[in-house]
Amino acid sequence: MAEVKKEFRVKSGGYDFAFDSKDIRSKDIIRKADDELHILHNNRSVMVRLLDTDAAGKKIKLEVDGERFEVEINDSLDLMLEQMGYSAASSKHIKEIKAPMPGMVINVAVTEGQEVKEGDRILILEAMKMENSIIIHADAKIKRVAVKAGQPVDKGQVLVELE
Repeated sequence: MAEVKKEFRVKSGGYDFAFDSKDIRSKDIIRKADDELHILHNNRSVMVRLLDTDAAGKKIKLEVDGERFEVEINDSLDLMLEQMGYSAASSKHIKEIKAPMPGMVINVAVTEGQEVKEGDRILILEAMKMENSIIIHADAKIKRVAVKAGQPVDKGQVLVELE
């Protein structure tokens, strides 16, 4: 069975880097400790030490040969969500949550007037025989729920309006 290629985009210091799992395997990486790696890249020896992690925000702080960097990591799922228009949710106030794909609303977990926090489930959408939790990406108040459980929806259809 063919291996699934995972893609990554890393941002640090105003620079963007893109690579995949094959690129990672091609590097000579030796783990020295839980927080320390030795990497050979382009005939150059590099020591990397992990200083801090923010798994929820997918950010890490590294020290590379004594120089410190803050790095944001986006994996294949993050890149797909960005293509679907969900990356902007965390950087601006959104007014609507739309269906990312056609499907059937299985469960609505919010009511009008309800305060929701970042990471709360709004509803469950079944698409291609998979249940997909639609999650809110910022604190908000539900203005209007535009769908009901059992209702089919089209891609881009408004599911919930926010205040």
